Amino acid sequence: MPPTIQIVQVTLQALSAFAIAGGLLYTAIQFRAARKAQEVANFAKLVEMQYQLRRLRVEHPELASVHAHDVEHLHSEREVREYFLNLMQLSLFEIAWYAHEQEQLPDDYFQSWAKRMWQLGREQSFRRMLESPAMKIMHDDFETYVRKLVNSPSPP
Repeated sequence: MPPTIQIVQVTLQALSAFAIAGGLLYTAIQFRAARKAQEVANFAKLVEMQYQLRRLRVEHPELASVHAHDVEHLHSEREVREYFLNLMQLSLFEIAWYAHEQEQLPDDYFQSWAKRMWQLGREQSFRRMLESPAMKIMHDDFETYVRKLVNSPSPP
């Protein structure tokens, strides 16, 4: 065989090998993105279920005392409702925060949430909820972020 035909064959084989390798790399990237999206969906579902429990307490404050530690510093149905309503808002923000952390939510959209949460953090009822010693189930890094955000002198 003439050397030019051999060069063409080797070049085509190399291109084929690179195409296969590129396809495998692309597939791996897609699987990773799908896994990350599934993690965000699972996290959101857990927080949504927690949100529903909090909503139940807003709608029926008499049920809040089922977990006495949650309400030992609350003295009226209004305070119970305010406390759990603020926790509900915090739950929604936690989903946005986690999705943003996992690069599933754009920066500009997340920043609009952060600004609103900073504003909410100026509200007395929100501050009382956040400073309450009652247990608040949330991601540790999220709690650190929220405390830093609401204690910031200006919006993000």
